[in-house]
Amino acid sequence: MSGRIITIAQQKGGSGKTTLAAHLAVALWRGGGRVALLDCDPQGSLGEWYEAREQTLGETGTGLSFRTASGWGARREARSLSRDYDFVVIDTPPKSDVESRPAIEVASLVAIPVQPTPIDLWATQPTLDMVAKEGVPSLLVINRAQPRAGLTQEITEAIRALGHPAASTRLGNRVDFAASMGEGLTILETTPGSKGAEEVDALAAELKTHLRD
Repeated sequence: MSGRIITIAQQKGGSGKTTLAAHLAVALWRGGGRVALLDCDPQGSLGEWYEAREQTLGETGTGLSFRTASGWGARREARSLSRDYDFVVIDTPPKSDVESRPAIEVASLVAIPVQPTPIDLWATQPTLDMVAKEGVPSLLVINRAQPRAGLTQEITEAIRALGHPAASTRLGNRVDFAASMGEGLTILETTPGSKGAEEVDALAAELKTHLRD
């Protein structure tokens, strides 16, 4: 049986795609899965994070495999990796449906991070349209949520009004997410047991449930 492919996609820049991809990959690995990362973003932020991870943990201690691909090569590379890994997590570029479409097309599930602001939600529509056109299961993930913030609740209700599936787990707006990335690590490793780490583990578990559906 082939591994499952999780594509992180969002046409709007600054949504936290790379941070989400890295954290999900580490959570899935820590949960016992064999995990490969595939960076399709020409900016290469995920690759920089992975290189920092190698420097911090050693080349054999990262727990993950890493590849890059672009355009239609992403579909071929993802399928190849899925033969050897339980999970393939793909980071896609913003503002490029040509580059993102192959990674969406090949996905078992597309996770779409969205910050809880009206502008971010409006800007998500092109991504939702692209995913719908490919007919791939997808899940909106509220990222950088402010706890007890009225705006976050309003956006949550607006997402429900869209009729699009959304993860019940939200990722909070926490400094530790960005700080951990700078070391090539994740919040799961720098502050284990923290609220942020619990959120990431809960989100990974929720995504795995959707992958089984």
